[in-house]
Amino acid sequence: MADETIGIVGAGIVGLATAREIALSRPGTRVIVFEKEQEVSLHQTGHNSGVVHAGIYYTPGSLKADLTVRGVALLRAYCEDRGLPYREIGKLVVAVREDELGRMNALYDRAKHNHVPDLRKVSREEIREIEPNAGGIAALYSPRTAITDYPAIARAFAGDVVGSGGEVRTGFEVTGVGEVPGGIEVVSGAERVRVDRLVLCAGLHSDTVAGLARDRRDPRIVPFRGEYMLLRPERTDLVRGLIYPVPDPRYPFLGVHFTPRVDGSVEVGPNAVLALAREGYTRTRISPTDLLGLAAYPGTWRMAARHWRTGIREYRGSFSAAAFMKDARLYVPGVGVRDVVRGGAGVRAQALDRDGTLLDDFRIHRVGRVTAVRNAPSPAATASMAIAGHIADAVFGATSGDG
Repeated sequence: MADETIGIVGAGIVGLATAREIALSRPGTRVIVFEKEQEVSLHQTGHNSGVVHAGIYYTPGSLKADLTVRGVALLRAYCEDRGLPYREIGKLVVAVREDELGRMNALYDRAKHNHVPDLRKVSREEIREIEPNAGGIAALYSPRTAITDYPAIARAFAGDVVGSGGEVRTGFEVTGVGEVPGGIEVVSGAERVRVDRLVLCAGLHSDTVAGLARDRRDPRIVPFRGEYMLLRPERTDLVRGLIYPVPDPRYPFLGVHFTPRVDGSVEVGPNAVLALAREGYTRTRISPTDLLGLAAYPGTWRMAARHWRTGIREYRGSFSAAAFMKDARLYVPGVGVRDVVRGGAGVRAQALDRDGTLLDDFRIHRVGRVTAVRNAPSPAATASMAIAGHIADAVFGATSGDG
């Protein structure tokens, strides 16, 4: 419907991609993005490792599988058009033990079903040809996996929104959402803005903001901090491309890996430890409110009962560089504690159901005039432009319910 006003809560890459999609695809529609920070893309987008995932890991037929494969093509074209970094440096998914080969082969079948381009199995000898310093007994090689600069892409999306007549309103922390005749009122302190429809892309605060809009209580967001080491500049030549482990299917995390960045640095990590605040980028950042919310939620305790051993191992790596690098050395045996320094950290907004299940797939649904993104972890940045199209369809009636 032309001449509507659509509000978007959250100026991360998914929110900005959605605002851009609606502004460009529906002329006459006014778009307003509401962001609590003074700049866009400061949280998950701003702490992203920069990998453009090819679609290897995701369950065939899931939203992740569909939207990631479509999103890669859209993102590549956008970066080429705008002169933004997009480098296909390739990825090895490496098996280091015999008992990982079955999972690696299952991953290969899944990736082929998802139409991951040019993926192939490689032997121990071929691993060394691709990555002379890598370990492992076999691997999957995805030569089209790329790296980019997601904060730069998000800023470009924001520019597109403004250039199309929309608005990116920073410093606007949403404190209330209410229905008014024919629309939705978005509240920030004493300020009120009326929109016809509202999209919630609030990332680390997605469950809280959804609650303001009277959406269902579950799932809840559990913040996991991922901490990185950085290879010292004189040691960045240890790796040429991305080196990943074969993931454990019980967890939605990919394990410690090596990630070259577009600025020439190389990250090692991340681990995955429970953060004590939704924006807990350091161990000392603690939010009593967030902690109480986690403690009061039954899903937190059920998750802890299942995964406490893994949690202890991850925390060891948080406090000990030697423990952190123990796993990394399986994939690049020549790397050690002296080759790295502490790097940055990001916080992943991981949705958790009441039964203790860590949600893997994207979860997006519409309730009346409100469309809520309740789970959009990695590879949401890769898939952002395709997710935007999916959300726009939900907003304007092409899809509804959970997706």
